[in-house]
Amino acid sequence: MCLAIPALVSELLPDGMARVSLDGVAKEISIAMVEDIAVGDYVIVHVGYALAKIDADEAEKTLALLAEAAALAKGAAE
Repeated sequence: MCLAIPALVSELLPDGMARVSLDGVAKEISIAMVEDIAVGDYVIVHVGYALAKIDADEAEKTLALLAEAAALAKGAAE
């Protein structure tokens, strides 16, 4: 199964790269496949590549659902 997750663009870098925040963890990704990216945008990230820009509300809903799923999985493992 593949998973692509929303990430917040925190810095634009040279050569079609950007720094994003994934739950507080900074990561460099390629934004070469997505146009018009700016700091503050959310992008869907899969294996180090931005696949699409996503609306902030949709990104926050998705991140909340992922956090809820992680909490449920943690609770089930205890």
